Amino acid sequence: MGSVWYLVTLALAAVLGAAQTPPGLPLTPGIVLDRSARIRPGTYRLPSSSIERPAVIIRGENVAIDLTGVTIEGAEPLADPDTFGGTGILVDGGRGVTIQGGTIRGFKVGILARRSPALRLRGQDLSYNWKPRLRSSYEQEHQSDWLSFHQNERDEWLRYGAAVYMTESDDALVDRVRAVQGMNGLMVTRSARVTISNNTFSWLSGVGVGLYRTTDSRIVHNRLDWCVRGYSHGFYFRGQDSTGLLMYEQSSRNFVGHNSITHGGDGVFLWAGQSTMDTGQGGANDNVFYDNDVSHAVANGIEATFSRNTIVGNRIDDSWHGIWGGYSFDSVIADNTFAGNTEGMAIEHGQNITIRGNTFSGGETAIRLWSNATQDPNWGYPKARDTRSRDYVIAGNRFESVATALNVMRTTGVRIADNVHRGVETPLRQGAAVEALVERALDAPLAPVVFTRPAPLADAIDAKLPAGARRGRATIIVDEWGPYDYRSPKLWPAGTLGWPLTLRVLGPPGSWTTTSIRGATAAPSSGAVPGELVVTPASGAVDVAIEIEYRGQDVVTPRGQAIAAGQPIRVSYARFDPPMAWGVKFWKFDRDSDPLTQPAAFTALLATAPIKTATLSRLGFANARAFGDGFTERIAVTATGAVDLPSGQYELLITSDDGIRLWLDGRLVLQDWSIHGPKEDRVALAGGRHQLRLEYFQNTGAAALQVQIQRK
Repeated sequence: MGSVWYLVTLALAAVLGAAQTPPGLPLTPGIVLDRSARIRPGTYRLPSSSIERPAVIIRGENVAIDLTGVTIEGAEPLADPDTFGGTGILVDGGRGVTIQGGTIRGFKVGILARRSPALRLRGQDLSYNWKPRLRSSYEQEHQSDWLSFHQNERDEWLRYGAAVYMTESDDALVDRVRAVQGMNGLMVTRSARVTISNNTFSWLSGVGVGLYRTTDSRIVHNRLDWCVRGYSHGFYFRGQDSTGLLMYEQSSRNFVGHNSITHGGDGVFLWAGQSTMDTGQGGANDNVFYDNDVSHAVANGIEATFSRNTIVGNRIDDSWHGIWGGYSFDSVIADNTFAGNTEGMAIEHGQNITIRGNTFSGGETAIRLWSNATQDPNWGYPKARDTRSRDYVIAGNRFESVATALNVMRTTGVRIADNVHRGVETPLRQGAAVEALVERALDAPLAPVVFTRPAPLADAIDAKLPAGARRGRATIIVDEWGPYDYRSPKLWPAGTLGWPLTLRVLGPPGSWTTTSIRGATAAPSSGAVPGELVVTPASGAVDVAIEIEYRGQDVVTPRGQAIAAGQPIRVSYARFDPPMAWGVKFWKFDRDSDPLTQPAAFTALLATAPIKTATLSRLGFANARAFGDGFTERIAVTATGAVDLPSGQYELLITSDDGIRLWLDGRLVLQDWSIHGPKEDRVALAGGRHQLRLEYFQNTGAAALQVQIQRK
């Protein structure tokens, strides 16, 4: 009998114990957490109406919040990400706050921390938050997609959203946080001694990690790959100031090591800041870049300008410039490997720089040094500083199979010693105003480069791309939502958009079959992934669409939806391409014929013989250079054309920078005759035949003119 009572007592104690263990605190809209808590696991839909009205607020000292098993959604997960808004969690003035785990998605900002020193973020998944719809197309970039991070004194960066945005939060830790398929990963401003480690901020259309006035921090063992926009392989490589790691405005004494920062607009984009531009003082100085892979950047593997830094032991392959170091000074670039870059290193107006022990292979030029003949007289920096190109040591480097090893112009004080050349066409090319360069042996062996390396982190991940991983700028695909991650099937053009059109079938390994096609034929009708098919339009067809069904491995869609292996997935490609011949005329105007101050003279200018004429099938100028030689500023353009549209409803999509006037069938339907940045206007259009006429001017700076017809 005693043993029975003993068993009953044990069972009762277990029941009572379970009843007394709280299941976790549930989340409610606008909840304020000011003491440690474990949040009840589950999915919470907690919309936030604005960044300043977060779904959850955390305040207090040494507050620990456990979000393991918790998902906080700000919107319907499959909605377009440019519709997301608000903030998921605001850490407001907390000290020693810890957030463990959790998934936060569907917001403009996943976690926003203000004035919260010693913050600890560990193990969050902050993927699938806000990002904009990009306007750049397959064959032509769109000027409005360019980013600008120059100002952030009032947290202007918040307009771009972020998985995590942290300000005035010294001694913070961000570890093993993941954010993919948004615009920005982690943005840190006005903070010190931050540790950013073991994170994945990849497949983003803006920035992986961004620093602004952030010092004495460690950025180590992170995956910051495919943070890119403004690229279409074979058509344009602009980057549009996207980057894996952004370091701006007096971000100094940081250690950047053991990271994978590949396939970005830039790998690293470091800039001294507007205060340095205006005064010549300061810089983003004394940062160390060690043992990073910054390869396959659209523009620059590392752009480090107007500053003093150490760049040692990095892999820098397959970029336009491996390193761009304009106006850098007192810097050391040593023991790096450069392969297949158009230019391995390009430094304008650099001073007192040591380039030693590097290996350069392939590409056009290994090292290019120069200065410009003049400086902008209105620019503050050269008024306050010596900006000559001078005083380089180039020693102990190896140059292999590169067209030109060293190209120098308007530079003095260059010492060259003990470099090795193998298969180099031109070891040295000298331009204007260059002192005699003499190759001579070093008096003594080069001393090791000395820099401070923080102690290694325990259990750090190997962030580098593994052997055999997908690599190369040719693998970068950017669609209207940013970089494609190859985790779902996709149809994408190969080559130009002329007919017949070759489409690539991309995605995880599997098979595909054509399910429907409109206005064309396609061959083959099935195949393996990756593969290709060729689409040939029917005679006179202007509206072509094809749909295929994919079956293969596990899929994760660009919205984060997981689909099990073997399930059918349908993807499509459509193109509406009504034929249209634009008759275009070009003029140059001056002060006396300025379109805003001298409108009558401008009108008279358009009645004179144009400087140039053209007949174009598409009206699309993405920048000033697109207008052709001699047309970089003060451009006047007129264009006329006619189009026949099938019955239906359409829109004219007009991009302009600067002034635009558009007449549709003789009626003025759009007028913005002003100097403005790139903007879009839409004009409704019915089916049938229409006559179009426009006038346009570009003043100075950026330029854009594009007219498209879209099915509504």
